[in-house]
Amino acid sequence: MHDARLTWRRPHLLLRLLLALLITGAWGSVNTASADTLSREEREQLDLSQYRVNDTDAGYFDVSARMELLSNTDNAVLLQQVDQLLSQAPSCRQLLSYNPITTRGRIPGYYPNPEEWELTTEPLFLFEDNVSMLAGAFVVSGENYYSECLVSFLAHWAEAKALTTFQYDPNDPQSWFASESMLFAAAMAYATVRPFIVGMEEEREEVESWLQGLALQHSAIPGQPEESCCNNHFYRRALYASMIGILTENDELFRFGVSAIYSALHDMTEAGALPHEVSRGRRAIHYQNYALLYLVTNMQVIARQGYDIFSLEVEGSTIHEAIDYFFAILDDPAVLEDYAPLEQYTGFTKDPQYFTWLEVYQTHFEHPQAASFVQRVRPLYNRSAGGYMTLYFMPPDAQDQLFMDERRRRTEAFQGLDMP
Repeated sequence: MHDARLTWRRPHLLLRLLLALLITGAWGSVNTASADTLSREEREQLDLSQYRVNDTDAGYFDVSARMELLSNTDNAVLLQQVDQLLSQAPSCRQLLSYNPITTRGRIPGYYPNPEEWELTTEPLFLFEDNVSMLAGAFVVSGENYYSECLVSFLAHWAEAKALTTFQYDPNDPQSWFASESMLFAAAMAYATVRPFIVGMEEEREEVESWLQGLALQHSAIPGQPEESCCNNHFYRRALYASMIGILTENDELFRFGVSAIYSALHDMTEAGALPHEVSRGRRAIHYQNYALLYLVTNMQVIARQGYDIFSLEVEGSTIHEAIDYFFAILDDPAVLEDYAPLEQYTGFTKDPQYFTWLEVYQTHFEHPQAASFVQRVRPLYNRSAGGYMTLYFMPPDAQDQLFMDERRRRTEAFQGLDMP
């Protein structure tokens, strides 16, 4: 394992962010410009030369070991997902009939237009679900049909130069944001099957060249200062940069991905708050968790290259403080103090896709709150950030029954956490 530590020359103080009330009386975003957070320019000056790609086939979990475990398990939670995948896996002929997305269409903002946003993003989500499902179907069946179909499907998009016709508009960035998840969905699914593909050299070369070009094109966009340059959207870009950097043996892309971990730990307060995320008013808890979804998943990708990234410490801060802080504010929003109002949005707690990172984290560390929490929301699936994470990571002895009543599962999952 490599021990990578970084020393910073600034006092490590608990940051206090100033809140502003909008004319409407609603809580506004905290001005993080005054916070001691790492700028894009400072981030680019980090010396991360010790990080390099060591294994292009490592993926983000040991696929062979997991396939063997799943073939012998009698765990009901895992077997349910196996059955679901085998019954729902798509037809390759049908997938290849879909037209790749080759033009940049406008995507409305989610919060002002959630219904329009859902309609516009449906084809993008379909792509993510399909690649994740094909990878999952291969893991549970071992059948080359699914792995070869995934490569053919991605090669079809690569040949059409999908997602490459793109111009960034800082005033309308939703299509840029949408491309993030499509890239790591494709990369993580492809990484799962790549070591098992025999032949298909031309298709593989085309897919990898396409992914690398897209990663370089999209990650080169700086984003808005104090916002998408450095917040959860940067962590999302870092996830595909790490994964695609590994697949294509591109150390610079891989280091771009690693830099997000250093940036997040640098920015973190002593309590574990991520300033760019807890500055989101009523969605402070949601965005602290949202950032962890991509940071922890990215750390798993990096760890598979042989780096002890989960032990990385920057000025005394580790990822563990951010996780502890999330559970603290989820249990009692008053812990946010002056960062955000007590009346927090909790709708995200009813959507299991936001908690797939918990499966990863628990394979490395014991965390009683995480263990209790995750049992009420399994099985965990995220169409882009890793796919079937319970299937890939959960130890068979961790849980053998699901909450059978879906209504109870959604309403009781967070009972006892003093949610407002």
